[in-house]
Amino acid sequence: MNKFNLNNNHPIIPNQNQYICEKKYISIHSVDRDILKYPNSASFEIELPQDYLNVQTIRLYSWSLPANYSLFSNNSGNLVLVFKFVDIYNPIENGFNDPLQNAIYAGLSSNINKNYIISIEEGFYTPSQMSIELTNKMNVKITDELNSFFETNVAYNYALELFTGYNDFAVEYNSVGQKLWFGNSSSGFEIVNNSDIYKEELIMRNSNCIGSRSLPSFSDWGLPSFLGFTRCPVQSLTAKSANDYRFFYLDLFNGSWIRPSNLPGAKVHYLTTPLKINFLGPAYIYMELDSNSSLNCIDETEPFVEDKFTSTTNQTNGIVNSAFAKIAVPTTPYSQWFDDDMYPYKWFDPPMERLRRLKIKMRYHNGALVDFSGFDYTFMLELTMLNPQIARNLNVNKFCG
Repeated sequence: MNKFNLNNNHPIIPNQNQYICEKKYISIHSVDRDILKYPNSASFEIELPQDYLNVQTIRLYSWSLPANYSLFSNNSGNLVLVFKFVDIYNPIENGFNDPLQNAIYAGLSSNINKNYIISIEEGFYTPSQMSIELTNKMNVKITDELNSFFETNVAYNYALELFTGYNDFAVEYNSVGQKLWFGNSSSGFEIVNNSDIYKEELIMRNSNCIGSRSLPSFSDWGLPSFLGFTRCPVQSLTAKSANDYRFFYLDLFNGSWIRPSNLPGAKVHYLTTPLKINFLGPAYIYMELDSNSSLNCIDETEPFVEDKFTSTTNQTNGIVNSAFAKIAVPTTPYSQWFDDDMYPYKWFDPPMERLRRLKIKMRYHNGALVDFSGFDYTFMLELTMLNPQIARNLNVNKFCG
């Protein structure tokens, strides 16, 4: 005879505990981390004030982030622009015999296929600031190249005293079309968007990516992609009249954004970007949270890659539970933005036994860490916990929802 009554629906020792739902809020500041151990505020661990027991749900309740980020930076691999000459002004062919112009032509034509590389300063630019930066960088680059040529070639040492700098390049922003225009007052040129240096920049950026992963990028592949270029090289056109390089929304006298050269036979060469500029930067920041068990609850897609995996299976290359929260970036730098909107929450069933330490990571979709440039940020988490209560005269039997 079985001494256990297996059909008994009543436990021998009834559980008199009921559970009350309690909400708790944790405010976390990035400046409170161990700065020596975690110098980058975008990725750090922090000890919480106490043990949080029987955690049923956790979600991002509110946050405040600085917008003082550098859209253009060395870590982002988007500082470099490559260009070259394709049709250099020749004074002799235009019946003009000038010692300085002869020396400039000799210097530029000595290596006609040379790619000139410029690098802009790190930071955030308005379109007008970018046009000025590119104008000055391109002209300074050619000035330095010519000075070096004049110094190393004895036959043209005389040009050092005559040469005051190269200033034929001009870049201007068309605020109506929202495109950049590149021009040269005497020589034809090309923006070399298929240069191998952009591949090298992407490789360097991926090696600096300390995020959860490093993703390929088909839109953000270097500085030209922000300026409105595609990966195809673009050659300048020869202007037939002043109307070709005039902005007609300006007045008749100020509509020409590039000054034609006074050199005999010289013509303006110009090009415009195929696409509009895009200086908005990443639209979202992803927050990852981890403790003794993962707190991430958002699945995330990844860029499609045509490889053996995608061609032989019907699965995707997305990531399950890749992030805890997705925070919109609604503004450009020089401000602070904050929100307390509803966000997805992590549900534990059964409840998580204990929460005491958090790993925090702030990244973009491509896996690169957010560069807060030393500025503090803060956020608050909402925890819902189940606390056992002895059911005596309490009429409480709540379940968290």
